[in-house]
Amino acid sequence: MTELPTITAFSWVPDFAKGQVRDIIARWAFAELGLDYRTELLNAASARGEEYVEWHPFDQVPAYRDEEVEMFESGAILIHLGERHGHILPQEPPARAKVLSWTAAILNTVEPALRPVSLLPLFHGGKPWTEEAVAALRPLAEQRLKRVSAALGENDWIAGDFSIADILLVFVLRSFGGDMIAAHPNLVNYMERAMARPAFEEALAKHLADFTTEPA
Repeated sequence: MTELPTITAFSWVPDFAKGQVRDIIARWAFAELGLDYRTELLNAASARGEEYVEWHPFDQVPAYRDEEVEMFESGAILIHLGERHGHILPQEPPARAKVLSWTAAILNTVEPALRPVSLLPLFHGGKPWTEEAVAALRPLAEQRLKRVSAALGENDWIAGDFSIADILLVFVLRSFGGDMIAAHPNLVNYMERAMARPAFEEALAKHLADFTTEPA
């Protein structure tokens, strides 16, 4: 009997983080592919130990394991699933190149600009330097969103058919876009369109259902 692939997730996170932890990225991909998986739940309130760090060097989630590979990082997991099962990663070189380009851009260009604008007020609100720092960083975040909006235009998805790039982009916009998204109606519609997909709804439900404990 073939063992199901495993992804790691947390058994508890603070309320503000529910729906935002990156295991939902891998879950969404599995749901789009119609594949089963198992979760290995970890305690987010404590270090996971050296054995887990050998699997995921940064002690985060998700990590991934199947009968052939063991790996970490949500973007890499998406590419692996797309290469192995198709559907969410096109095989034709021009289409594949576009999806992979956007996948890299979302992780390396879009998310790093948006993340601090969202997270600094959350984790450092009220500190004397926070407001000034966010004001300095916000123009770059807004410029990145403007570029994404222009690239999307009136298309349904960011790189042709629905793909791993859309899974990542919607995660980033949901988690870090905040009020900046409202300036781009096509991005608002894009997010709503993606989140209405049955696979997203399934992934979110399974993600939330695994929060069954409270921290020590």
